[in-house]
Amino acid sequence: MRWNLNTSAYKRVSSRDAAMDPDVEMPVKLADGGGAGPSWRMSLPHVCVATLTSFLFGYHTGVVNEPLESISADLGFAGNTLAEGLVVSICLGGAFVGCLFSGSVADGIGRRRAFQLSALPMIVGAAISALTNSLEGMLFGRLLVGIGMGLGPPVAALYITEVSPPSVRGTYGSFVQIATCLGILFSLLVGTPVKDIDRWWRVCFWVSAVPAALQAIGMEFCAESPQWLYKCGRTSEAEMQFEKLLGPLHVKSAMAELSRSERGDDGENVKYSELFYGRHFNVVFIGTTLFALQQLSGINSVFYFSSTVFRSVGVPSSFANICMGIANLAGSIVAMLLMDKLGRKVLLSGSFLGMAFSMGLQAIGANRHHLGSASVYLSVGGILLFVLSFSLGAGPVPGLLLPEIFPNKIRAKAMALCMSVHWVFNFFVSLLFLRLLEQLGPQVLYTIFSSVCVVAAVFVRRHVIETKGKTLQEIEVSLLQPQ
Repeated sequence: MRWNLNTSAYKRVSSRDAAMDPDVEMPVKLADGGGAGPSWRMSLPHVCVATLTSFLFGYHTGVVNEPLESISADLGFAGNTLAEGLVVSICLGGAFVGCLFSGSVADGIGRRRAFQLSALPMIVGAAISALTNSLEGMLFGRLLVGIGMGLGPPVAALYITEVSPPSVRGTYGSFVQIATCLGILFSLLVGTPVKDIDRWWRVCFWVSAVPAALQAIGMEFCAESPQWLYKCGRTSEAEMQFEKLLGPLHVKSAMAELSRSERGDDGENVKYSELFYGRHFNVVFIGTTLFALQQLSGINSVFYFSSTVFRSVGVPSSFANICMGIANLAGSIVAMLLMDKLGRKVLLSGSFLGMAFSMGLQAIGANRHHLGSASVYLSVGGILLFVLSFSLGAGPVPGLLLPEIFPNKIRAKAMALCMSVHWVFNFFVSLLFLRLLEQLGPQVLYTIFSSVCVVAAVFVRRHVIETKGKTLQEIEVSLLQPQ
């Protein structure tokens, strides 16, 4: 199935004709000093506070990586791979629950309050995990943290899209992946002393409460989404928020554009059932499949259990994990620079192919009897290259594509649905990884992951359109008109 981008629904018009027609939207000029567009500086602090959610997402993704062995020993379930997997995956189950309600919460109480609501279970859950002396307490704390993790990222994607000037929306969108990488790297650094300091894993959980509290407090000083306020009929408040985000010179034009985009939009009344049939099914299918393939590639099994893999080949896990975090961050920065040059589709397909090759190296490296010391280099090098390849496309691109390919009518609920699919597959891959590693062996399991990456690359080439340089209106029309 393909969709035609060369639609006749959008034709070039002269600037004079555009000015005479109130329904024709003019492009916003870049704010590069002498341009007429709004400056990026006013909205930057608000975006940075919002990306703390992504930082927390990354931190809790990696926080149990290094300390998992110490946690299991202290809480009395050492050697129980199912319990160890449950400590990781219960957080993802909670994230699924939180994500399901993220769209309704964001539309019901606003973006700012939704951020603060997501911070509350993350603070309480982190405290319970740090203080517990039982497996049950650890699972309950991780479940609460997961609910906050599921609620925050979809709201962050909405908020950043809605408060960012058009000229820097893509760059600000890339901040989400960079913040996630910084969170993962920070969790690896914090977990480094876990082997030398008794019960250091408790400190690792306490640390996570700090950025959650900072976000809850910081959101009191951030702007509310003008789009949400306008939908609620609070027009004067929306104008005040636009002034805070864009400056007083751009309030009238922003309100006029918002009025045109909202004309005839009944997005508040959309039901989840409408996403599974009719003209919206195509874009929802692309979004959910991308996130499913992203998780089935095995990326989060690498993040969660890389310490176990490194130790199995005799490599100090703390050093290797830090290298993995650096590779993730470096790739994300490169992706941010290339996103609007090479395009989303090129980065995404190339990323999946690189991941397939890297996982193949790990499968070969698992044959230690024939390769000897070379298996160490193949295993560790394969993991680092896998993470680098992921961060170049498969990591940042799906989250950026969501606000682009989803029509405004279904955007909030479609994002919540796709992120829920992400958490479901994340949960089962994380829960079953160690057990499958025991029963199938690393060669078979890594070969399966590599094959999934190849399938993902083919899917991207066949079904994903290039959105670089196209307006949201052009993307919406092209995707809703199958060729």
